[in-house]
Amino acid sequence: MKTELHSSKNLHRLSAAGLLVTLGIIYGDIGTSPLYVFRSIIGDRPISEELVYGGISCIIWTLTLQTTFKYVLLTLQADNKGEGGIFSLFALVRRYAKWLYMPAIIGAATLLADGIITPPISVASAVEGLNGIHSLQNTIIPGNGITIGIVVGIISLLFFFQRFGTKVVGFAFGPIMLVWFSMILILGATQIIQFPNIIKAINPYYGIKLLVEYPHGFWLLGAVFLCTTGAEALYSDLGHCGKQNIQASWAFVKTALIINYMGQGAWLLLQQKTSLGNVNPFYALMPHWFLLIGIIIATLATIIASQALISGSFTLISEAISMNFWPRVTVKYPTNVKGQIYIPSLNWVLWLGCVGMMLYFKDSSAMEAAYGFSIVIAMLMTTGLMFVFMYRIKKWNNWVIAFIMTIFLIVEISFFITNVAKIKQRWMFLFFEFGLMFIMFVWHKARKITNSYLQFIKTKDYLQALQKLSADKEIPKYATHLVYLTKANSDGDIEKRIIDSILNRKPKRADVYWFIHIDRADNPYEMAYSVVNLLPEKVIKVNFKLGFRIQPRINLLVKMVMQEMRKNNELCCSNQYEDLDVINFHTDITYVILETFLSVENELSVKEEFIMDAYFAIKQLAQSDQKAFGLDNATTVIERVPLLISPKTYLPLKRISIA
Repeated sequence: MKTELHSSKNLHRLSAAGLLVTLGIIYGDIGTSPLYVFRSIIGDRPISEELVYGGISCIIWTLTLQTTFKYVLLTLQADNKGEGGIFSLFALVRRYAKWLYMPAIIGAATLLADGIITPPISVASAVEGLNGIHSLQNTIIPGNGITIGIVVGIISLLFFFQRFGTKVVGFAFGPIMLVWFSMILILGATQIIQFPNIIKAINPYYGIKLLVEYPHGFWLLGAVFLCTTGAEALYSDLGHCGKQNIQASWAFVKTALIINYMGQGAWLLLQQKTSLGNVNPFYALMPHWFLLIGIIIATLATIIASQALISGSFTLISEAISMNFWPRVTVKYPTNVKGQIYIPSLNWVLWLGCVGMMLYFKDSSAMEAAYGFSIVIAMLMTTGLMFVFMYRIKKWNNWVIAFIMTIFLIVEISFFITNVAKIKQRWMFLFFEFGLMFIMFVWHKARKITNSYLQFIKTKDYLQALQKLSADKEIPKYATHLVYLTKANSDGDIEKRIIDSILNRKPKRADVYWFIHIDRADNPYEMAYSVVNLLPEKVIKVNFKLGFRIQPRINLLVKMVMQEMRKNNELCCSNQYEDLDVINFHTDITYVILETFLSVENELSVKEEFIMDAYFAIKQLAQSDQKAFGLDNATTVIERVPLLISPKTYLPLKRISIA
């Protein structure tokens, strides 16, 4: 474990190994964009210097303003103990305003929703390149059954292998992406040498001219935006690679991307074609003898891009669970690699979504029209949270913040307007996106409602009763160590329902009563605890402080606390048969989980009733608290208790006399 953490820290430092890992993890999505971006900009339009120069200029300055300036230079500064992503950013700023949960929810939901189109558009763009091979031009046709079958097969295999983790093949991601970026750089450079005038596209004048003077030029921003759709990954995967490696490697990646885009433009102008037709200018850069090799490399790069997106989705949902934005679902750890997780339910949802997109759109060019809408919304949400970060945490000068926000908002609102037109091609996505937002909103609000109506009482008022119960030999012993999970932040408080469970229902006699409280830390990987002896060796409260990327395995954590307390002579064995030694641990521990249900006696507002009904309906599909906290069936008792939020205060009940 120490070796892994040491290795992880080393990868965060600027090094050749760190740069290689960064290429493999971070740049899959944005790195494979040359497969379809320039083709999408040209489309069916007549090829002209104005269109080619303007399109490339817009791409260059989008990568500069949106990716380099916003994400690489600015947003990466908002690291949460080395971690990035929209929930990490939310954890940094949430204490400054109550409404900040909304941009976090919208941003997370739209990122997940757009994840179902990134793998099919990337893999399909690569596989369709086989059409350029003479012997396959009548077999591999964009949109035909064979092409769709190959793409669906690759995607299905990718999702199938998620359960085993990516440790085995992960080491190859960096070298493959290094080969990919070197390849696209060389392919572009060979064309620029033949048509050096294309370098003029660096001048922003050509981009502005395209947007202002070209017929419907402004709406081309919808296609231009595709070149930066992977920018969110630069921030989301910050914890895997470190800021220095991302910033240093981006210089190489951006250079390779720009040279390739220029090369595609140079090839188009050299050919003097009037229209693009069915040709993909990316594959047109390759000599025919190299085409099959290039397609294989492109396919591997798109698989890596898809893998990075899937892993990012798993991490996003894991964080959402920890921060009470998502119902608890099964989270598995397929390898011992830090941060690598597998969520079976999400894996199925993403696989069905990706296959559905491929079967619906059939070819990559049709998907281009629907791609990018959700990502621009996610970027706007990140911008909103970044404003709070700059203003409240960094405390930058107001004029500096205003200048930065003006640039971001002009660029992103322009992209948003041009992407809104894509809704008609992606209306079916809206159900998925709004569904994710609805679940996150309901779960967050319902947890707030239930927590606000929890009834807390003073623990000290019941210590004597607990001591008497523990000493009463006439009552059958329930457990040696009886453990409850409590939401009470204060060490002097406890939920009334817990005391009722111990004293007022079936009395539960135990030698030691444990109250366990879990507090989620903003530090992603923090693991600490404190002990409060409310009644020495009789009533003990343990406060765990766990990072939002730590899975709360209570069974293991509580045993570790008991072992350490026993070692420090803070806990004596009350049973001669107990063994609290560090190596051989055996003791009688019973966990009681209080599972709530909505009582019919509540009088709620229409809004609260809707939220709570939806909450309990969603909860039926979620993982039980027992599994979520890592508790064994043999040591856990589930006790159902009614949840009274707003009980009826008056009933028109009258007593009548019997004649």
